Order: sequence, then structure tokens, then C-alpha cells
Amino acid sequence: IPLLHRVLAMSKRPLLLFASPWTAPAWMKSNGDVRGKGTLKGKAGDKYHKTWANYFIKFLDEYAKHNVTFWAVTAQNEPLAGLFTPPQAPTIAFTAAQQRDFIAQDLGPALARSPHRTRLLMLDDQRIHLPHWAKVVLGNATAARYVAGVAIHWYLDAIVPPGCSLEATHKLFPDHFLLYTEACTGVLMFR
Repeated sequence: IPLLHRVLAMSKRPLLLFASPWTAPAWMKSNGDVRGKGTLKGKAGDKYHKTWANYFIKFLDEYAKHNVTFWAVTAQNEPLAGLFTPPQAPTIAFTAAQQRDFIAQDLGPALARSPHRTRLLMLDDQRIHLPHWAKVVLGNATAARYVAGVAIHWYLDAIVPPGCSLEATHKLFPDHFLLYTEACTGVLMFR
């Protein structure tokens, strides 16, 4: 927080911060561990999903107490990586349908009821999952009304041309922006 305050004070323009969760607490996960392959227990609309959605609001509340606001949050960092990650990595696995239902029934309504004007981003994973992921989530009118845009990572971009992922998604859902949220070089040997 002190570092963010220093950056905010030095910036000539407002900073647009976004947050992306890695994992829920172990007691909420199917594997009982913050690490490894696990989903949220139960299904959308239940106590686990509602509680996880409320964690987002509590996170925003606590930062707001220190005059730090977030422009956006993502529903989950690399939700499909939760199926493939090494066992020591903290993660929650979501399918597109699970993320859609979590957004529609839990996270979207929680953000809408909160005092925060924080936008919600979906996917936050490789563009190889587009446009399928967007069709599942944004194809649902309830989920779509809560989602501002699609968060994308670039690690597998060499595999999927932009025309059949980014362009196709934009044509299907022109009112939702596409934003690269994670990237680095040297992570994959074949790049």
C-alpha cells in the first residue's frame, strides 16, 4: 500500500489498477488445499461461492480504507491452468460454464451491490480459449451484464492466430473490450 501511494502521487494520470485472484482459502476448495488442482466446493449460488464473492468485496473494502481503488477485478487468474498446474501452484479450476455461473449468481451481484465501481473481467487466461469462453460467459445475458471485458494472457499466442481468437470474439461481443492482462518473455522455450 505505501508503494501504491508513492506511485499514485508520482503519476500525472490516474492509475487503473486491477486485481486477479490465484486461489480461495483451502476450506473452500474441493482438494482442501490452496495449492493444486481444486475447484470451489459445491456449485454457483451456494455458501462457498457466495463467500468467495464476498472475499472480493472485502478485498476492495480493505484497500479503499487506504485510499486505493481498483478499476477492475478478474473472476479468476488462469482458471483452466488449475487443471494442469504443478501441484504446488495456488489456483482454482473453473470451466467456462462454472465461471459463467459464478459471475451470474455470485460475483456479479456482489459487485453490483457493493459501493465499488470496480469492473469485472472474465477469462484471464490464454486467448486459445477464445471465442469459446466468451460465447459461454457472454452468451448468457445475466453474466454478460456484469462483465465489462475479456482479460487475456499471451503465452500461447503463436498457436492461435488473432483473427480466429481476438477478432472473432470482438465481432461476436463488440460491447466488451479485450485486454491483455498478463505476459512475459522467456517463459516458454518454443517462443
